[in-house]
Amino acid sequence: MGGETCGEMGFGASLKKLSNSWKKIEMSVNDAISKSKVGKFFKLEARKTCFTREIRAGTATFLTMVYIITVNATIIADSGGTCLMADCTVPANQTAASPDCMLKPNLGYDNCVSKTKSDLVVATILSAMIGSFAMGVLANLPLGLAPGMGPNAYLAYNLVGFHGSGSISYQTALAVVLIEGCAFLAISTLGVRAKIARLMPKPVRLACGAGIGLFIAFVGLQIHQGVGLIGPDPTTLVTISACAKIDPISNTCVGGKMRSPTFWLAMVGFLMTCYGLMKEIKGSMIYGISFITLVSWIRGTSFTIFPKTPLGDTNYNYFKKVVDFHKIESTFGVISFSHFNRPEVWIALVTLLYVDVLATTGTLYTMAEIGGFLDDKGSFEGEYLAYIVDASSTIVGSALGVSPVATYVESSAGIKEGGRTGLTAVVIAFYFFLSLFFTPLLTSVPPWAIGPSLVIVGVMMMKVVKDINWENIKEAVPAFVTMSIMPLTYSIANGIIGGIGVYIALSLYDLMLGFIKWVNKMRKIVIKEQNQVSNGVESMVEII
Repeated sequence: MGGETCGEMGFGASLKKLSNSWKKIEMSVNDAISKSKVGKFFKLEARKTCFTREIRAGTATFLTMVYIITVNATIIADSGGTCLMADCTVPANQTAASPDCMLKPNLGYDNCVSKTKSDLVVATILSAMIGSFAMGVLANLPLGLAPGMGPNAYLAYNLVGFHGSGSISYQTALAVVLIEGCAFLAISTLGVRAKIARLMPKPVRLACGAGIGLFIAFVGLQIHQGVGLIGPDPTTLVTISACAKIDPISNTCVGGKMRSPTFWLAMVGFLMTCYGLMKEIKGSMIYGISFITLVSWIRGTSFTIFPKTPLGDTNYNYFKKVVDFHKIESTFGVISFSHFNRPEVWIALVTLLYVDVLATTGTLYTMAEIGGFLDDKGSFEGEYLAYIVDASSTIVGSALGVSPVATYVESSAGIKEGGRTGLTAVVIAFYFFLSLFFTPLLTSVPPWAIGPSLVIVGVMMMKVVKDINWENIKEAVPAFVTMSIMPLTYSIANGIIGGIGVYIALSLYDLMLGFIKWVNKMRKIVIKEQNQVSNGVESMVEII
């Protein structure tokens, strides 16, 4: 008994001694780096932080936002990218592929989309790496950047459309992103960003975040793009699905509603993520995605992403490489200004610009407030360069083939861990750099692993509705119209236009009433002036 107790005490004492030694090493490393050129450049001592704390903060932020690598690539790949009808496999009994081959299962076209997704994985990583590194080195802020959720869905499903079924080509959509980035850069450089953000009515501005959240969640619930809970219906437009068998052409349920193995696997991952977020476990979203993905990698099951088909065999052979550096082949530098002078293009440009201005402004100020960076005037150090970096990253992203790049709210995870300088952002960029060498794994994440995270992102974006004054009909109705139209019409632009239109219509009464009051006021002033002139003339006549 005594020997066991002494042994336990000795082991505990050894652990304590080891812990103290590690703390001394950590302190010496932190002191050395804080006094070095690197420490002085990032102002570690001035902002009361240290090297190891910044590493922990960067790790926390990366774990909470790394899901964007596969999520963004999956969403934009749904547009088909640069894939065309010419990439379709021609059936044996036909001389040419039919025009709808892009919307039906087709080996050639599916292979093209698969390669495009690999390109988009690398493009997402590079844009996030460059943006985060620039934010750290130039603005010295602990913020991570990556292609934003919302704009990526808008580009894929509203502009280009599923597998190119929209009104704008993928190449033209990237040109819109490029121009939007340049416009945002000009606005940021001239310092008129805040004035433009205030032009949109407040209820519509607040409802935009919630509407985009509903739109993203709707995408995450659908067949092919998410967990498959919602499917098309010829009578009610949409209905509950999660079917064991689906018609490959119409996507309607053939049989076995709520019996899809992939759906129930997705639900397990969804609950895992929710429990993790409830307990404030960092990286909960990536843990849920990882669990579903790992299970889906098992071949021979009903929920595998590698079925025994030619496409499944091709994807599995690439997956087995594990480590591979993929070179971008189809998305880099494909920007095209052909068919640019169309109404849809200009609506898209204004929509993306407004969403970017509002989202970036809100995110940066929220992160600055959480980190305690704001001064008495409501500004913070590095604010000007932060907007420049954000806009410039969007320009870089358009060249790589992705949607607008934005500052991520997940940066709050790193700030809560103690991140206070740009060194945190540099650490985030380093992790994204390491991700470049694991493309085979990242491209093998199934849609039903991405769907739950899209739903959760939608949940998080709904919190802004509490700031809407629902008691005031003039604010409540435009806000509701904005939020409801976005998912129901599958268009973010329609929601913004509808909300602003209703707000203006409801404001006409007040504007007309104000105008009538102004006219009456001016009329009284004129009458008063005329009376004074008349009295003056009469007095002059009497004197004469």
